[in-house]
Amino acid sequence: MKQLKAKYDFKAIEENRYQDWLKADTFKAEGSDSAKMPYSVMIPPPNVTGILHLGHAWDNTIQDILIRHKHLNNFDTLYLPGMDHAGIATQAVVVDRLRKSGINHYELGRKKFQEKAFEWKDEYAAIIREQWESLGLALDYSREKFTLEQSFSDAVKKVFVKLYNDDLLYRGERIINWDVEAQTALSNIEVEHKDIQGKMYTFKYRFPDSDEYLEVATTRPETMFGDVCIVVNPEDERYLDVIGKLVINPANNDLIPIIADDYVELDFGTGAMKCTPAHDPNDFEIGQRHNLELVNCMNKNGTMNDLALQFAGLERFEARKQLVAYLEENDNVVKIEEHLHQVGHSERTGVIVEPYLSMQWFVRMQPLAEAVLKDQEDPETKINFYPKRFENTLQNWLVNIEDWTISRQIWWGHEIPAYYHKETGEVYVAETPPENIDDYIQDPDVLDTWFSSALWPFATLGWPEETSDLEHYFPNGALVTGYDIIFFWVARMAFMSKYLMKERPFKDVVIHGLIRDINGVKMSKSLGNGVNPMDVIAEYGIDALRFFLATNSTPGQDIRYNETKVVAASNFINKLYNASRFVMMNLEDIEITDVKDEDYSLADMWILNRFNETIKEVNNNMDTYEYANAGNAIYHFVWNDFCDYYIELSKAGLNSEDAKVKNATAHTLNKILKEILVMLHPFIPFVTDEIYDVLTQEKIYDAQWPQAVSNINEEAVKRMEQLIEMIKVVRELRVEYNIKPSLNLDLNATNFNNEALEFSELEKAMLYNLARMTPIMNIKGEVISRVTSFGSLNVLASDIINEEAEIQKLNVEIERLNNEIKRSQNMLANENFTKKAPEAKVQVERDKLANYEMQLETVQKTLSEFVK
Repeated sequence: MKQLKAKYDFKAIEENRYQDWLKADTFKAEGSDSAKMPYSVMIPPPNVTGILHLGHAWDNTIQDILIRHKHLNNFDTLYLPGMDHAGIATQAVVVDRLRKSGINHYELGRKKFQEKAFEWKDEYAAIIREQWESLGLALDYSREKFTLEQSFSDAVKKVFVKLYNDDLLYRGERIINWDVEAQTALSNIEVEHKDIQGKMYTFKYRFPDSDEYLEVATTRPETMFGDVCIVVNPEDERYLDVIGKLVINPANNDLIPIIADDYVELDFGTGAMKCTPAHDPNDFEIGQRHNLELVNCMNKNGTMNDLALQFAGLERFEARKQLVAYLEENDNVVKIEEHLHQVGHSERTGVIVEPYLSMQWFVRMQPLAEAVLKDQEDPETKINFYPKRFENTLQNWLVNIEDWTISRQIWWGHEIPAYYHKETGEVYVAETPPENIDDYIQDPDVLDTWFSSALWPFATLGWPEETSDLEHYFPNGALVTGYDIIFFWVARMAFMSKYLMKERPFKDVVIHGLIRDINGVKMSKSLGNGVNPMDVIAEYGIDALRFFLATNSTPGQDIRYNETKVVAASNFINKLYNASRFVMMNLEDIEITDVKDEDYSLADMWILNRFNETIKEVNNNMDTYEYANAGNAIYHFVWNDFCDYYIELSKAGLNSEDAKVKNATAHTLNKILKEILVMLHPFIPFVTDEIYDVLTQEKIYDAQWPQAVSNINEEAVKRMEQLIEMIKVVRELRVEYNIKPSLNLDLNATNFNNEALEFSELEKAMLYNLARMTPIMNIKGEVISRVTSFGSLNVLASDIINEEAEIQKLNVEIERLNNEIKRSQNMLANENFTKKAPEAKVQVERDKLANYEMQLETVQKTLSEFVK
């Protein structure tokens, strides 16, 4: 048998193994020719503007655990890699790179700019692939996709045209969220609302030729140049006599009318509201109802236009400052108050979003959302969320959905397949340009990044072509993603899939949280509390990072990065490695043959039974994506049961003169180690692959997931559990009385009838190996006794024992047992319990009472020996 190297060296193990996997096409999906059940997971495509952070590592680790587990369960698995072009974010970083090189992207032109953007994409795509490799992801690179490749562009055009022809797409002038830095529209969910300390300004809108005025408040004075009227509630008695009159806009001295609309709340503010239909969505709706003029006073870059008079050209917030000063000079300011309010910020650039009147393309969302909501009512068609509470998040967003702004005023993205006739303005929408293209101008905008990302589950498989991959792998098995992009991505994939594929995009969605620092603070560059996963990998290895991420989180919850726990994960892997070395070294000269049930020792049966219990627990948790519970169950089985007990217990079997016993122990060691490696492989793929390869000369990725062992001898398991209980008690006694580990203890074990228990030679060897104890039939002199589940253990007292302390402990134990006996007697005397509870439950309580009474008798007898 081959042997492992003497010391666990994660760098040596991890360095070239991934490339070996790729060369062997280890992760290549079998495809439609496979007789196995298909199962696919699509990697949430990282955008090409950044590098891996701990959140990505967590995301990818969970996906990889899922795909490896399914593969070990004989599924034809596809873990499909890909990347997102990230329109606004990528354009911003490429523009910045060009600027630093002294290049103006406008002067460069659209086509040349796109070439530069593709160069950036190629550069960062290579970095992202290296990071995927660093995490050991089982990706099928032969199917890698990019959202701006030609096949995706074809799919995007087809969807746009279909939506247009189905009257689910329209172009209109609306108030949209405008990013003045990126100079593009944003959808509502690309806007982050933050509480900021601003000001509420109250101004005087004077009546002509009068000292009277209306007090009108606003938080955005710079938009006053777009005011077209003052609005009051038609039932507000304060203003009934002024409706229809004119007032002077103090910003530009224009006369504007006072109109009535029930949008204005009677008890809010002064009850008189300025109306700026081109700069506020609610004002826009009022303008539509009253056919008001749309006056835009701002440029796309956030500066004021010529309507702002002497403030034209100023940045919007500087214009605000100077305008307020001007109004104060002219006695048109009533008051300025501090005001905490929510203000929208661009999710992409961080700037304050400007409500802006613009011509944009929109998707009619209500019909698409209703189709998904209907499917969510049926268990056979719904998308299942883990945890389940996130189903409500999806539903609430779909119920309250607004039309989706999909056009973006940038160059990097899918160009909108709409063309406008130069003379007639006729709109031509098709997958290919019109024949007389010289008579048309193509829409200069591109589509929102999420428009193409919404097609990810099926476009990556070849849609709109009817490919074998699409037929075989769609719908996907599961999506693993963070709760922060349910709106952005999950919901959009859901309605696009229902609209185009007539079914859900995936059966399950596994939601995880965010990575925070050890104090629970969200990691960010500005706070300097971020952790580079590459640094963690360099220090502790990929497997240690993966095991930490997997076993310290639960679905839907945030995780705190704790380096101490990464160290603990590394220590666990090291313990596994050393245990594996022990097994291989001790099996090297043994030719293992089949084992009959009667040849297994007590220890063999016990570890096989514990393995059965563990694999059941692991399966239940893996099936519900509770990977932390599954990983921790394996951890405790490996550390406590296998390493701390069975390996030590096995030494007696390996040294046995009985060939059958020796063979059974070797067989069990070999089997349990292999099953442990397979169970752990989804979590820590590198070290398990290394050990399994040396142990079996086979590849672990193609192994079979462990199955429970049959024909467990329950009596043997029970007996072994008694021995383990003895070992634990003796270990506790050594600590309690500071007894040297090397000192052998003579020990008398009795049942509740005070009859000495007998032990086989193998059992004696196991007890000696693990606890340095020797069972004896009789014991004379003063003893220390400890109650066990089967009777008591009696150890010869020595002069190091504190007799007074021992008597005190026995009295405490007597008090505890008396309390338990009283509790049981009260329960059994209660007819509500004995007559209404199941008979089995009542019998359990009777057995407890009998056991407590026997234990009390034993303890009292021991105490009497001290107080004679």
